[in-house]
Amino acid sequence: MRKVLSCIIGLVFLLSATAFAVDKPTSTVKSAKMHATGKVIEISNESIKIERTLKGDVESMEFTLDRPAADVSINDSVKIEYVEKDGKLVASRVVKVILKKKEIKPIETKPVPGKK
Repeated sequence: MRKVLSCIIGLVFLLSATAFAVDKPTSTVKSAKMHATGKVIEISNESIKIERTLKGDVESMEFTLDRPAADVSINDSVKIEYVEKDGKLVASRVVKVILKKKEIKPIETKPVPGKK
């Protein structure tokens, strides 16, 4: 009888230990990386603030920087890769965007036959 009782107590102990282990939240959850593109309005070694236009609305966003952004100054167009940590936007990558201008070719006019 004592063997059966000790086996049951041991089994209950093992099952309760696994139940407590399952309740722990996992800290390896990756947060999604997001992108924003806009014009720099403020920059320092710790933060960057951009202004972007979405569907006709102008929006201002401020990011904290992991490391200082190189070769970026005010009025530059930038693309920022960021994640949200503790309610703050943390920029992991800041890249200067160079906008390409389209070449407009002049339209060649052909003389209309029969008109002078």
